[in-house]
Amino acid sequence: MIIKALEVDNRSETTYFVLLGFSTRPVFQLLLFSVFLATYVLTLLENLLIIVAIRCDRQLHKPMYFFLSHLSFLEMWYITVISPKMLIDFLSHDKSISFNGCMTQLYFFVTLVCTEYILLAIMAFDRYVAICNPLRYPVIMTNQLCGTLAGGCWSCGLMTAMIKMVFIARLHYCGTPHINHYFCDISPLLNVSCEDSSQAELADFFLALMVIAVPLCVVVTSYATILTTILKIPSAQGRQKAFSTCASHLTVVILFYSTTLFTYARPKLMYAYNSNKVVSVLYTVIVPLLNPIIYCLRNREVKEALKKTIFGNRSGPQRDGNFNN
Repeated sequence: MIIKALEVDNRSETTYFVLLGFSTRPVFQLLLFSVFLATYVLTLLENLLIIVAIRCDRQLHKPMYFFLSHLSFLEMWYITVISPKMLIDFLSHDKSISFNGCMTQLYFFVTLVCTEYILLAIMAFDRYVAICNPLRYPVIMTNQLCGTLAGGCWSCGLMTAMIKMVFIARLHYCGTPHINHYFCDISPLLNVSCEDSSQAELADFFLALMVIAVPLCVVVTSYATILTTILKIPSAQGRQKAFSTCASHLTVVILFYSTTLFTYARPKLMYAYNSNKVVSVLYTVIVPLLNPIIYCLRNREVKEALKKTIFGNRSGPQRDGNFNN
């Protein structure tokens, strides 16, 4: 392990961190490597297939699938930010990561997490308009609005991550800090800082409050209104059809929000325990793997589009339409 040190204000400031990862025997390290590699490759293939299917099938040129393609694109990068370094560490005795590498990983991870919170809220709003205002849906959810919402979603994620990084990157990390995690996350980094990190914690708290609480309120309000509207539908078949259009998204929301809130709503000292790493695996590895499967199992249109993409469309290629077709 190569460790460099700089003398700043008479303090030793490290330029490397050590990720402790999963402390297991070598044989289990190899097993974990195989499992996580298969999961990583499968997740990339699943999400890529969904993006291609949405792009090629005219029937999926609708706002709901437009946002779904953004979610799939996001999760391909989301798992790529974490998995390659984790896979390398399974096979290497040197689990160090440079300061710049750690901050870069953290920046993109925070960007993608914040973006996903907002994107899921936008998708909930889309389902609210589709079910509660079906006649006005094409007028409200125009191509221009969908593009603006998607662009604003990514911009908010980038800006939120940038503000958080201003506070975290300027902290002093003395010596060679050992991070009890398998990637660079905010709370583990705050734990190994050798100076007062109260300002960084406060900034992180308020930004997390805005990025998590506001989208969560949008999701809860949207689905409360959707549920009320569905219950007013006279026929059981009509209620089932209406609910089926948002069941996949609701399942994804519950999976992502429950696992991330369990982690980030707890005190930072909880990162001293190995059990927290297991919970982190759920939302960094398992959820991106399950999301495409959930959408495929619960959505007939997506299943049909994937069949056409994989096995070919005998009726020939179709021309592009807009999102509201």
